[in-house]
Amino acid sequence: MARLKFDDNSLISLLCGEHDKHLAHMEKALGVSIVPRGNFLSLSGPADAVATARSGLQALYDRLSRGLPVDSQEVEAVLRLGPPEKASGSAVDENLVIRTRKRHISPRSKNQAAYLQALRDGGLVFALGPAGTGKTYLAVAAAVSRLMKGEIDHVVLSRPAVEAGEQLGFLPGDLREKVDPYLRPLYDALHDMMPRNQVVKRMADGDIEVAPLAFMRGRTLSNAFVILDEAQNTTSVQMKMFLTRLGENANMVVTGDLSQVDLPHGTRSGLRDATEILDGMEGISVVHFDDGDVVRHPLVTQIVRAYDAFEKKTEAGREYMKTPSPGPDSAPRRKSKGKQT
Repeated sequence: MARLKFDDNSLISLLCGEHDKHLAHMEKALGVSIVPRGNFLSLSGPADAVATARSGLQALYDRLSRGLPVDSQEVEAVLRLGPPEKASGSAVDENLVIRTRKRHISPRSKNQAAYLQALRDGGLVFALGPAGTGKTYLAVAAAVSRLMKGEIDHVVLSRPAVEAGEQLGFLPGDLREKVDPYLRPLYDALHDMMPRNQVVKRMADGDIEVAPLAFMRGRTLSNAFVILDEAQNTTSVQMKMFLTRLGENANMVVTGDLSQVDLPHGTRSGLRDATEILDGMEGISVVHFDDGDVVRHPLVTQIVRAYDAFEKKTEAGREYMKTPSPGPDSAPRRKSKGKQT
């Protein structure tokens, strides 16, 4: 049994959420009971779970006190990260909060915290993992934040233009109209960070550039934050070309999901090669995400896990089929039932 007292009554309703939905989320996740009474919250349940709930609620209240919003995903974040005193890069770690014109973004899992720390440290960062883990979103947020602070001159966002077996030549329109659909996720992330008119102005001025990977050849990208998204669909030659664009005072982030490679059969992913070739090199960070880091709809986590389990089962089946069956010489000989002559 524990009691929490909060001084600002106006923040308690935000902490509890509409119809106490944030409290219900914690109760279900931790197996505790949380009862609001005025400016107190009474907690009961297993001691460890109550301690986690208490620390999480205090972290969320502190966040509200600093003028930052709390939603269901922030509640999930404190549950994933654990109590602030035990989890490096917790939801209350001010050093890892990214501030943009439209949003304040903080890590929602330990791997996201490690990723944000790597983005702050600079250099070259590889982010590998399934969809919905924030690989691209957090990188764009970091890039926009640095641009707004004047720490860099421009942001370059890039993607391979051809994926999922489709060819640009079959799409209608000019080159820009053919390429734009492939770059739409990057535009979406930008619009989440900045007002739409600011995005348009920054792009018109050249401060923000969204371009397919092929447009990177021959360039040196200095004083920039450069992001290559969906990098699993690059070849080794393309990846080497991209990585060697890195100039002075530039950050480079390469994101991808090696379970969703759309290259022609038999072609090795440039992302896989790069992480193997550059493994352990100073100034290069590699952050691995897993299904526990998915921050989209809860069903996405279940979908990712189901596909992983299916692929492992299928792979095990393939390996079984590859196992050579016993040859005729290894089978025990049967005695003939006929008469010997």
